[in-house]
Amino acid sequence: MADEPLIYVVAAERSGDLLGAGLIRALRAKGGPDIAFRGMGGDAMAQEGVATTVSIEGLSILGFFDGVKAYGRIKSRVAELVADIVEHKPSAVVLIDSWGFMLRVAQGVRAIDPSIKLIKYVGPQVFATRPGRAKTLAAAVDHLMTILSFDGRYYEPHGLPVTFVGNPTLDRTEPGDGAGFRGQHGIAADAETVLVLFGSRKSEIDRMGPDLYETVRRLKSARDITPIIVAAGPVAEHLAPYAERARKAFGAVVVGEEEKRDAFAAADVALACSGTVVTELATAGVPTVTGYKLGWFTWAIIRAFSIMKAPFISLVNIAADEMLVPEFVQTRVRPSLLSKAVSDLLADPERRHALSARLMETTKAMRGRGDASERAAETVLRLVSSK
Repeated sequence: MADEPLIYVVAAERSGDLLGAGLIRALRAKGGPDIAFRGMGGDAMAQEGVATTVSIEGLSILGFFDGVKAYGRIKSRVAELVADIVEHKPSAVVLIDSWGFMLRVAQGVRAIDPSIKLIKYVGPQVFATRPGRAKTLAAAVDHLMTILSFDGRYYEPHGLPVTFVGNPTLDRTEPGDGAGFRGQHGIAADAETVLVLFGSRKSEIDRMGPDLYETVRRLKSARDITPIIVAAGPVAEHLAPYAERARKAFGAVVVGEEEKRDAFAAADVALACSGTVVTELATAGVPTVTGYKLGWFTWAIIRAFSIMKAPFISLVNIAADEMLVPEFVQTRVRPSLLSKAVSDLLADPERRHALSARLMETTKAMRGRGDASERAAETVLRLVSSK
């Protein structure tokens, strides 16, 4: 290993890629120019100068059946990644989110070279499902950096040190220019706008796309709305057919990642596939309706064995302990229900205003002290120096 510390950062999907990029920036700011980086990630990490060593294509997987179908691909990527990590023997490896993939990488590295320090960044949500994962993770890594203030109580009894760093998603709070966005795209100041977010995984777009598109069609036929679609990240190409159909049929405004914040600010209501983006929308105070579908086999297992423990699927609802964001899951992902929920919000400006304030209040409490990437970087540097 070289004299300068080498930090190996691993992210397998879009949200982890953004976390990795923020961590790399903070590590450079706090650790100086001598820190070297290597890793696996996407466009955001690449923009920070960390080229991916192993392709992340096809690794954004959710659900049992999807995992089975991708098993060979996952196994191959894990082997490649483990070999590269062991060869370069970094000062620390930061494994971001993506429970199943990162667990296999951690176990592979530990089996070959247990001296390499392994740090998990974002743990599985054991408060919601499968509490046994806490013990499994404790045996696989040296430290957990969590984005949830209450995670420690689930992991520390198993001997895993935990540092709450906060959620970097909540630190990205720069307000967008809603008026400027409307003016640029020819949307009247008093026009009703619905922001539509189809998901960050191909499987999510495949499952949710038809229902979200039909929901927009119903809304457009009942109200004079302007749909806004954000087509960003590695799934932009996969989303393109829906976005183009909506542009031609409904006059939808389609934008990329660079206009996402402004689109948030221009939206009256959002309709979103459940995920990190729901927390982002809450941080911006956008009243949101969300939905989610798993593969039917995975859903059947969850139902049969009562695996899901949390009363909500959205973190903002869990934090508030109430349904601030209306949720529609699996069999309730129906255009008739989704369109009614969105229409009810559009028809009640006072309710939207009050809800916007509650969403921002809740995410402010979730944020804690802020500067999550900086606290994550401090934790990594401390662990590296203690080694």
